[in-house]
Amino acid sequence: MKKLLTLLALGFYTFSYSQNEATTSLLTESDKLKKEQADSLKNWKKGGVMTISGQQVSLTNWAAGGQSAISANGIVSLFATYVKGKNTWSNNLDMGYGLIRQGESKNWWKNDDRIQITSKYGRKAFDHVFYTGLVDFKTQFAPGYNYPNDSVVISNFLAPGYGLVALGLDYKPNENFSLLVAPLTGKFTIVNDQTLADAGAFGVDKAELYISAAGDTTVTRRGLKHREEFGGYIKMQYKEQIMENVTFQTMLELFTNYLEEPGNIDVNWTTLTSMKVNKYISATLSTQLIYDDDIKIVRSSGSKKGSIGPDVQFKQVLGIGFSYKF
Repeated sequence: MKKLLTLLALGFYTFSYSQNEATTSLLTESDKLKKEQADSLKNWKKGGVMTISGQQVSLTNWAAGGQSAISANGIVSLFATYVKGKNTWSNNLDMGYGLIRQGESKNWWKNDDRIQITSKYGRKAFDHVFYTGLVDFKTQFAPGYNYPNDSVVISNFLAPGYGLVALGLDYKPNENFSLLVAPLTGKFTIVNDQTLADAGAFGVDKAELYISAAGDTTVTRRGLKHREEFGGYIKMQYKEQIMENVTFQTMLELFTNYLEEPGNIDVNWTTLTSMKVNKYISATLSTQLIYDDDIKIVRSSGSKKGSIGPDVQFKQVLGIGFSYKF
């Protein structure tokens, strides 16, 4: 009987010890997994700014003249950056949209519309310099018109859309500045609107037409909805808190096509200045300057006013309203 009790006690002790060991092992693995997840999150830095602003001008019997107007604009700028060892991965999303209504008109006109998504991976080569690959895409949300004519569409979602894939070296001396020089770059233009493609908008090959002796016109080949370019690309980014509650950021992009008129350089330069009044109220000033030899517009100023061809495009949006920075 004593032997039986001893065996039972020994068996119970062995089972309890095994269970404790298993439980301890599970807890250890769980703690290790939680630690790895926490360490992984520490490698990420995320943030951004979201702003909704508006303006209203109301005039009644105003001797100096003018028109009443109301406008609203929204800006979202987000980033997420992963850094671990020699590797860095940066992601940015920038969006803006705005509408304005003037005078007695009941129509809202678009005055801002943009989407840009960028992802950049780099591996450290030597001090402050990274081997880098970049993917970038730009388009817009809604149709655009040649106001005050709001019956003819001159742009649309994915018309145009600009894709870019670049390989090169990225110089990053600190978190606020980046200079990417990419001698191997592919640029892709999408015009997903057949009417615009037939017109050769944004540099794609336009439709080919046959005009008979009787004056009848026949389309022999529809316009292409895409265009591919190969060339060199430079992208500079800078962000700084220039004074208390005032943040400035800018981005300059330059592209040249090696295979066709390499002397023509495409330019896209944007700035965003955020000025906080308090936690939720702020003023923002955003600008964008574009020059692209492939974009033909009706020139509105200068000696060539009224003619059609490439020219400098400039946009400025100033707003005061709700802002949330995180």
